[in-house]
Amino acid sequence: MTTKPNNGMVPFLADCLRWSLSGGVGFKLYLAGLLVVMGAGGVAYLRQFQEGLITTGMSNIVSWGLYISNFTFFVGVAAAAVMLILPAYVYKDKDFHEVVIIGECVAVGALVMCLLFITVDMGGPLKIWHLIPGIGLFNWPSSILTWDVLVLNGYLALNALVPLYILHCNYHNRAPVGWKYLPFVFLSIFWAISIHMVTAFLYQGLPARPFWNNPLLGPRFLASAFAAGPAVIMMVLIVIREKTAYPVDAKIFLKLKRIIVVAAVINLVMLFSEVFKEFYTFTHHSLSAQYLFFGLEGHNSLVPWIWTAISLNVLGTLMFAFDPTKGRPGYLMIAAISLFSGIWIEKGFGLIIPGFVPSPMGEVVDYAPTLNEITITLGILATGALVVTMLIKPALRILLRYKGSMAS
Repeated sequence: MTTKPNNGMVPFLADCLRWSLSGGVGFKLYLAGLLVVMGAGGVAYLRQFQEGLITTGMSNIVSWGLYISNFTFFVGVAAAAVMLILPAYVYKDKDFHEVVIIGECVAVGALVMCLLFITVDMGGPLKIWHLIPGIGLFNWPSSILTWDVLVLNGYLALNALVPLYILHCNYHNRAPVGWKYLPFVFLSIFWAISIHMVTAFLYQGLPARPFWNNPLLGPRFLASAFAAGPAVIMMVLIVIREKTAYPVDAKIFLKLKRIIVVAAVINLVMLFSEVFKEFYTFTHHSLSAQYLFFGLEGHNSLVPWIWTAISLNVLGTLMFAFDPTKGRPGYLMIAAISLFSGIWIEKGFGLIIPGFVPSPMGEVVDYAPTLNEITITLGILATGALVVTMLIKPALRILLRYKGSMAS
């Protein structure tokens, strides 16, 4: 490890880049795999850029698909960083304080993916200027999309700059100055809630889509986010504990498990409440739910997906709630993957696609993503994984070195 007497940003960033790329053969193969998937996604996006959104499975009827489904889900993953920030800074929990930067790195990766999914869904990057304040046609404050752009970019800045300042200070063997970053930490707590509520309002405010006109939509967004997001963070922490020298206390997994169980149970209760509302007093506005859960007019492409999602949701919740292993990493990893996958399907396809089926004119059109669409999506997911890796790897090294210097 190299100790730099210079307090500048350049040596800090240079060492971070070097540490991000250093590692054994397995790590280099992992990076190479991500780059290959990103390259395939880039080639697929080039085709979409040349030919247009006709390369996707979307249509005039179902105009949002795999891209917006993933955008909606990963907004929740980004917001879940608050579940580490809140106990670490408000309740002074020392265990969470040790890993809070890891949660913020995951949030940055999730937000990068969100912005990329919006970009590819617009058809081309040349249209992104419409979303730039002061340049584009922003329609502020009446447009909910305008608010979403502001809160997403603001939350990205908070989750990038606060850890950057803390790590920069630790890199130079000094403690960060509280008044310089704590106000932004507390601001990020409220901002995390806002990014998901505003995204929910995007759907909730469309009167021609009764499937989304539900007062529980915003709270359900938060409940699912506070279950799936910590599950992702738990998976990352398990990998860190098993593959690196950074100490992750077992108590952190137990505390995360309690958060996940509470949020997952609330999410399931709200889901079953919505199902009861749709089918106990069945109306014309319940046709979207019928299409999702049981099929409509012979169209049933989403039925196996939603029941798989609910099964995984229930399985993951039960595994976390009744853990016979008392926190064994392998068991927790399976539980986290089950819950994450279930919420990803249910909050993605299970939320977005039925909102368009049937159309306001009563048309029923199935949607299935094309290979090109799937390849672009995988490329964006690989980009997010690369961002998280490139942020966490030097962060762990700096934190370890700072702890060692403080102990000595």
